[in-house]
Amino acid sequence: MAETLKLTADTENIGNRIDKFVSENAEGITRSAVQGLLEKGMILVNGGTVSKNYKLKKGDVIDIEIPEPEPMDAVAENIPLDIVYEDSDLLVVNKPKGMVVHPAHGNYTGTLVNALLHHCGDSLSGINGVIRPGIVHRIDKNTSGLLIVAKNDASHLFLAEQIKEHSFTREYEAVATGYFKETEGTVDAPIGRHKTDRKKMCVTTENSRNAVTHYSVIKQYGGYAHVRLKLETGRTHQIRVHLSYIGHSVLGDDVYGKSYKGIDGQCLHARKIGFIHPTTREYMEFESELPDYFVSVLNKLEKM
Repeated sequence: MAETLKLTADTENIGNRIDKFVSENAEGITRSAVQGLLEKGMILVNGGTVSKNYKLKKGDVIDIEIPEPEPMDAVAENIPLDIVYEDSDLLVVNKPKGMVVHPAHGNYTGTLVNALLHHCGDSLSGINGVIRPGIVHRIDKNTSGLLIVAKNDASHLFLAEQIKEHSFTREYEAVATGYFKETEGTVDAPIGRHKTDRKKMCVTTENSRNAVTHYSVIKQYGGYAHVRLKLETGRTHQIRVHLSYIGHSVLGDDVYGKSYKGIDGQCLHARKIGFIHPTTREYMEFESELPDYFVSVLNKLEKM
């Protein structure tokens, strides 16, 4: 089924072209794609069709019909993988910062899935389709660290159920901005898609899902802190949204905070992962060392 999306033009949007506005506020749709949807009558303003150069008025209601993406096959690529553990059911991979997990608009090659297809061949679960084979959960492009990959559907379902039941261990470390008055705590705040910026998530009670993050401060450096975070749920951008919500955005996160000179992307690392093995039923836990970029930031903070 095609996805539908509704946007409303606020005062700040008055005079903006419709194609520019929609491309900036609807995730994954380029301006040229928006123009194509306008020509097909799949974008309506106040119930009627408009041209691509229509300029918004306050209160305009934009209804967007987003068609199903065309099928696309991910191709195998010989990309080195940092494999922490592997058996016939699964593997645990230490993803580098900057690598996208699976192919999507703008990132069709060079992803973790492309590398997995070369390493595993046909031995990946097919539950998430040809674009995300084996992918049980994801981490952001600019987040480094551990994630688990399922090699068969039975393992995928067993692992996904643990995530659903919150028995799947996922611990992160981050450098956050600001001084923490409380050195440990819990952020229990629902997360949903941002009303006007569809590329962002936010804390909201509208069309949201519950989200819980536990945090503890490892060390403070004046206006910054090295923080450990444990996910109880796994919503999109959860840690980044929750830390920003309590006034401590992740260092270098230019979406929910701001960019910093010398830091390329957010300083966030998936440090530990733990789960019950789908075949042996034994609990397994893995931990990765902090990557060089993270250690470098900590060293700079030590010298401040």
